[in-house]
Amino acid sequence: MYKKVKVVPCSGIGKVFGLMAREAVLKTVIELCPDKSETVCLAYIVTGDKAVKEKIEGYDCITVDGCPKMCAAKNVTLIGGVVVEEVNVLDTVKEHKGKKFGSPTQLSDDGEVVINEIAGKIARKINEIN
Repeated sequence: MYKKVKVVPCSGIGKVFGLMAREAVLKTVIELCPDKSETVCLAYIVTGDKAVKEKIEGYDCITVDGCPKMCAAKNVTLIGGVVVEEVNVLDTVKEHKGKKFGSPTQLSDDGEVVINEIAGKIARKINEIN
């Protein structure tokens, strides 16, 4: 029996790239790898929630950040998660120059294309682990 990989997106409230991070994670844990992965809210990690710390500490984690600050990656590491992959939305966005990805509350068709690519990358990593 394997342990579910924790997939943690940044909060990125008010930014389209944060929305893209969250949507890519949800697509992964709900549709692509529901039996092998789960997500955890970054806010609980940042505030040191005891139950979330127990869920993360020592477990394989994939973080998905929407900007270079890499808040999800940093905070998962601080709480004791084993970050096996750091995904940055901007790395995939760069491959789609000139596209409009949507707003902080709604993705465009181009934004959906990118989150599907990111979710696919995350799912491949999860399948390598499990």
